[in-house]
Amino acid sequence: MFHDFAPPPLDTSHIQRKWLDLPYAAQSPAQELDIYLPDEGEGPFPVLATFHGGAWMMGDKGSAMSEPFLEGLKRGYAVACVNYRLSGEAQFPSQIYDCKAAIRYLRANAAQYKLNGKRIGAWGASAGGHLAALLGTSNKVKGLDDASLRNSHKRVSSQVQAVAVWYGPNENFIKMDEELAQSGMGIPNHSDADSPESRLLGRKITEIPALVKFASPMTYIKADAPPFLLQHGLKDGVVPVEQAIHFAAEIERIAGRDKVMLEILPEAGHGDPLFESPENLRRVLDFFDLHLK
Repeated sequence: MFHDFAPPPLDTSHIQRKWLDLPYAAQSPAQELDIYLPDEGEGPFPVLATFHGGAWMMGDKGSAMSEPFLEGLKRGYAVACVNYRLSGEAQFPSQIYDCKAAIRYLRANAAQYKLNGKRIGAWGASAGGHLAALLGTSNKVKGLDDASLRNSHKRVSSQVQAVAVWYGPNENFIKMDEELAQSGMGIPNHSDADSPESRLLGRKITEIPALVKFASPMTYIKADAPPFLLQHGLKDGVVPVEQAIHFAAEIERIAGRDKVMLEILPEAGHGDPLFESPENLRRVLDFFDLHLK
């Protein structure tokens, strides 16, 4: 969620087929996405829609933060790297409005970009993992969808068929400080007035528990939820691992054991390079292969 430095630009010079800075809505310059295709094949390609981290405050689809997502190209996926409005521009739920508009755009324009609109997975890290999880659980929740962003895609679904989350805050923002205090793993400052979560929601989160619940992917889990892969570091001192453990337990309770895989990386912290290791990327892409191919 937090990055104290600006990651370098993403080098995509080696990717032959790509479309950059495609506007999926018209309210903000942030509402753009990039589409990358494998070098070989005519498609239609299953899609990985990806969402960068950065505490909902920073980050960009065109930064090196998106590099691990591009591994999907080697497995025959189209990869769509999505920007969304950050909290300095717009408060929640604008971010999930944008993500749903992006999925609709990909599905509505699937033929033009050689995409398989019936097979779209969401993959996000940290703050982007929170948004990917919301895409998975909040389909058809009216309060988390902005009809004005649908443009000509009013009848197009924003549902995704599988979700992979890296170290996302998907249980409840208010519980994070309690969980960090109990584990002694990090600094419990998520409930501060200037925390990323408070900035996202517009007020100190402890003063707005109903809005915190409104923003939680766990609130909307249904029996027909898509399959989830949740990966989290045991040594995460930013987003406590309990956020993934409790989210996974609730998915299993409501949707069934076959709808969630929880993998805890015992030596990993928040944003740890271990998530981007060849072995771990293979595990993520194996999950998507199971559900999108």
